[in-house]
Amino acid sequence: QVLLVESGGGLVQTGGSLRLSCAASGGTFSNYAMGWFRQAPGKEREFVAAILRSGNTYYADSVKGRFTISRDNAKNTMYLQTHSLKPEDTAVYYCAARTRAAVIVTAVRMWDYWGQGTQVTVSS
Repeated sequence: QVLLVESGGGLVQTGGSLRLSCAASGGTFSNYAMGWFRQAPGKEREFVAAILRSGNTYYADSVKGRFTISRDNAKNTMYLQTHSLKPEDTAVYYCAARTRAAVIVTAVRMWDYWGQGTQVTVSS
């Protein structure tokens, strides 16, 4: 069983930045593909970014150029550095892990483990 714990959310003004962290335990972190998803009120959970165990990354078009996903296998931690935040980025951000780590998938149902989420609110 893999436990994922997000942190780093908060309230920020438009144009601001936040760094989200996802600490993993209970498994071999370096073997997993890791991803970030978000869910705004009244909307479905959506893919934000993912990083394979190889280090290859993939981003949703809505965040490309503004968000950077990274991982530190020595610390069992994944990060999402966000810049130029917009009100439409407001959501609960979730980290996820996938044991089949060779291919990036964006569908929520394809990910095996989930954290409890951290709230990001961007004020206009």
